[in-house]
Amino acid sequence: MNQESIQPQPVTLPQTGETVEKLIHLALPVRLTHMANGDRGGAEMSCTYDIHPRGARLLSFRNVSVGDLITVERGRNKSMCRVVWTADPNSPLRGQFTVECVDGHRSPWEEELRQMQERYLPITPEGPKKRPVMNSFRKGSENRRRGPRFNVEGGADLLQTGGHSTVEGRVKQISEFGCLISASNLLVAGTSLKLALNIYDVSVALKGSVKYTADNRAMGVEFQEIRQGDRPLLDYVLNQVQKRRLNDFADLEVITEPLNVSTGAAAIEPISLAG
Repeated sequence: MNQESIQPQPVTLPQTGETVEKLIHLALPVRLTHMANGDRGGAEMSCTYDIHPRGARLLSFRNVSVGDLITVERGRNKSMCRVVWTADPNSPLRGQFTVECVDGHRSPWEEELRQMQERYLPITPEGPKKRPVMNSFRKGSENRRRGPRFNVEGGADLLQTGGHSTVEGRVKQISEFGCLISASNLLVAGTSLKLALNIYDVSVALKGSVKYTADNRAMGVEFQEIRQGDRPLLDYVLNQVQKRRLNDFADLEVITEPLNVSTGAAAIEPISLAG
């Protein structure tokens, strides 16, 4: 299975930078046993796309609903999990779902979490002729934007590099190379950070830096690196916001009616051009 073609995890990240470090894009073979009305159903083989201490993102060829209980086995390790998110069947994420462990036992992939570290890759545009774009969220005349910027509503968890506390904010705009975030506590320009953007029920982890602050209410962040495997998810979010903008334009109703001239209005006499 080509992991690069799979949309990355739709996992809602907890509000700590430590958890962002422990969420890993990794394919592990697992065995799923679906529970229905308290009875054990049939088993199927599957794989993880992302793992974290409390659960994972998986794929099933069966119908899965939020609230379903599924036993997840890896080798001799087994855990009862509850489905907390399922993908839209009409989206590229179809068949994917997220589970969280509910029985208090250790997750079946704790050893892998201890052994592996998360990898980040440089942000590069799609396509062989494109080049990385920097400073896509600068203000004023310095803004040399080369990609579309979209209005959006989403959450953002920011962790200053080397810091231990997070800043919570709201994503107001996003592009392929940066975003605009409003927050009560702004970071100064030049601050390096890690951020988790939570948009359309999915999360994408990136590294970047604050390029500017605006009116003490928002800050422009430039993306520099993206978690391995998360590039398809960023593209998914950009496609969704672009589709939403096109739909908003399509919903505009243009009304054309003849001008109602009052009967009391004076007639306009034609001007003769004869000399």
